[in-house]
Amino acid sequence: MNMQELIEKHAQALRLEGKSNQTIDGYRLDLEQCYTFLTKYWEDGMVKVDEIIPFQIRDWLRQLHDKPDCNRSLARKLASLKSFFQYCKRQGIIQDNPIDKMQRPKFEQKLPHFFTEEEIEVLLRIPDPADKYGIRNRAILELIYSSGLRIGEVGALRLGDIDPKRQLVKVTGKGNKERIIPVGSNALQAIREYLDIRSEFAPADNEKHLFITRTGQPFDNKQINVILQRYIRLVAQQKGYSPHTLRHSFATHLLQRGADLRAIQEMLGHASLSTTETYTHVTLEDIKDAYKKGHPRSKQDK
Repeated sequence: MNMQELIEKHAQALRLEGKSNQTIDGYRLDLEQCYTFLTKYWEDGMVKVDEIIPFQIRDWLRQLHDKPDCNRSLARKLASLKSFFQYCKRQGIIQDNPIDKMQRPKFEQKLPHFFTEEEIEVLLRIPDPADKYGIRNRAILELIYSSGLRIGEVGALRLGDIDPKRQLVKVTGKGNKERIIPVGSNALQAIREYLDIRSEFAPADNEKHLFITRTGQPFDNKQINVILQRYIRLVAQQKGYSPHTLRHSFATHLLQRGADLRAIQEMLGHASLSTTETYTHVTLEDIKDAYKKGHPRSKQDK
């Protein structure tokens, strides 16, 4: 079967497995790039999956090697290929996986950026409390920082997912996995103020989604990113921060104040503790900086 047809069938299988749209789109893009490169090996330009050999895959990866951050990019593309060929093998389309013996390249783990607590205070005061959009946007900002939600998780929230009495929010994360996260009093107050004026956004047929656009429709990731980036630029324009930096700030500030790493892992929805451990490196850097600045014997005598 032609590779292009299988790429779409693979995407459908991933959707049935509960993979996020973002993951599916990323895999599809990687696989389509690979397909475009491999067409040169077939006279008719139709890549046949059962005829692909390791050399051809290595040739494609070699073309990507000199690009910036190449190891991280190669690792991601290998993950896409691995998932695709595993699907093809399960379907009986191939007998041998051409990337079985290819090692995933190592790359340096980038430390996450985060706002200082002072920057967070400034950021949360920017939305106009006299304007309905400001009230809604402040509630979104407060909730992301309060509970460490991903942008897509915020857009998917339903009205019933917030439990103000127990101060909890139910979140559907990656792989359709649900988790329960505490919500701070400031975020709950911001959400109450938004709910008081939500009817100014909502048409009669939208009583499900918590946060909605000016036309009463649910948000997509891009729309929330655009809105929040406007505020973030005013606080950290030169730092290149994004709305996802709020999630990093949530985890970092909790860890700095002594929260348990496994509890943070559960709240973030990380499948592996090693992912959450990235934040320990951030706080260790803070500790070392404080030591160097404050301890009289932090520098060796010459």
